[in-house]
Amino acid sequence: MPPLRQRIPGARRLGTSRLAERLRARREAIAERPRIVTASLLAAVLLLGGLSIPFLHAHMQSVAVLDLIADKAVPAPLRPVVSDHVAISELQLPLPSGTVRARMYTPVGHADAPAIIVFHGVHYKGMDEPRMIAFASSLAACGIRVLTPELPGIKDYHVDANSIATIGDSAQWLAQRSHHSSVGVLGLSFSGGLSLLAAADPRWHSYIKFVVTIGSQNSMARVADYYRTGHDARPNGTIEYLPPHEYGALVLEYQHLDDFVPNTADQPAIREVLRAHLYEDAPAERAALAKLTPEQKTLAQDLMATTSNSTHALMLASERQHLDYAATVSPTGHIGHLDTPVYLLHGEADNIIPAAETLWMANELPHHSLKAELISPVLSHLDLDGTGPTAWDELRLVHFFALVLHAAESK
Repeated sequence: MPPLRQRIPGARRLGTSRLAERLRARREAIAERPRIVTASLLAAVLLLGGLSIPFLHAHMQSVAVLDLIADKAVPAPLRPVVSDHVAISELQLPLPSGTVRARMYTPVGHADAPAIIVFHGVHYKGMDEPRMIAFASSLAACGIRVLTPELPGIKDYHVDANSIATIGDSAQWLAQRSHHSSVGVLGLSFSGGLSLLAAADPRWHSYIKFVVTIGSQNSMARVADYYRTGHDARPNGTIEYLPPHEYGALVLEYQHLDDFVPNTADQPAIREVLRAHLYEDAPAERAALAKLTPEQKTLAQDLMATTSNSTHALMLASERQHLDYAATVSPTGHIGHLDTPVYLLHGEADNIIPAAETLWMANELPHHSLKAELISPVLSHLDLDGTGPTAWDELRLVHFFALVLHAAESK
């Protein structure tokens, strides 16, 4: 989940009151912006739910949520579904797997509104990442209570099984403190695959009402191979060819640094360079590089050149060494009998986790569990910045999120 443009200026770790003020100002600014909404799109949204008031409401919420995330003005006919106020509280969740930071976004006046837990992707800002804040606040503004726990491992660029326990324990924590016996779970990027594994685990199965994955892995081994080869096989035997973003390979290098830097004495200095590169902190990267010996600098620069032959050779050796690890963070082989409702969404041009991974998930899930599957040109990895989407593509995305919101609000 690479750092991209920030949607909320200054969304670093803020105090609760400051964060609430920023979000309120953002909504007010958006409300003043002009927006052209085609009559056909609004009419289609209305027709989709014409026979069901709850389903119509969910589609209206969906349009509003997507507009808020994209920093667009919510169309006037849909503003009644958008709350004026969202209460934001900072929490420390005392989970069996360890105490973690979390933030709760609650629509004011609806303290026990339907709940969804949203888990961040691999990013050093964790639950403070601007897109996370924008997404959670937009859902809450439309009547959904949102909990965003921190995943310490994933925040530190380690995709490991420890995060599965945090996901499952968080679902149990919120379900036991709600009037609902189970809650929805939405996982972004690698957290989506881990959320499916939590739902498949008997310890947490009953606490998870449904799972939504956005841009997630089915097989970590296959994704690691994609970072090296630039292609990912689809279930139908065809191949998806797409040059991979450097981010994925760098995350695996950072996580398994022993495989790429055999001399332990060199590892701290090179880790500092890779960390700054992943953070897109150019001054810190230059400063870290300046501290290296000539030999260390050559190695660090080669690792950051993720398309070089020498780095590919190291990546292949690392893949083979960590096949057991890859299996522990891969839904494949674990979801064939899952009876939890699942909603799968992937960006068509995702070059961090290729869309073929969602096709594999859909192929493996039982038919009765797979409630929706969408490969959308509206999205890239986790951003609404896909190229060339049509009005029909946008409507399909609206419908997908409407299904999720309807599931959240259903008893």
